[in-house]
Amino acid sequence: MLPSVIALPTLTELPNAAAQLRAAIAEAGCPVVAFEGEMGAGKTTLIRALCAALGVADDVSSPTFALVNEYRDGRDQPVYHFDFYRIDSEDEAERIGASEYFDSGYLCLVEWPARVAALLPLPYLEVRLTVQPDEKRVIELKIIN
Repeated sequence: MLPSVIALPTLTELPNAAAQLRAAIAEAGCPVVAFEGEMGAGKTTLIRALCAALGVADDVSSPTFALVNEYRDGRDQPVYHFDFYRIDSEDEAERIGASEYFDSGYLCLVEWPARVAALLPLPYLEVRLTVQPDEKRVIELKIIN
């Protein structure tokens, strides 16, 4: 059963949390994964760890200005990483072909998904990172239908 929460008490636990997230993504069967969280919550850091768990050998970095980066996982399948923080409109996302990526069936990891909410195909997996007062992170998972 899909876990609803993954605890991330310290950064040393990041590989374990990423492995749990990888398993949850496989179980959910949703190729689009939307990462929600405030600036600095660790979305890109979690995506970097997730990509490592998927066997991505490339340098994983935020595509803040490019909007999308493409990686290859351990099975040589594409993994698309989006960062829509600087996007001006959903039309701009459409012009880069976001819908085609989302509909490709390949894993799409989306930072700042609220900026392109109307383009996200249902169902998708929401991954919400919350920073606790003691700087620990909580990762909440929810399938959005």
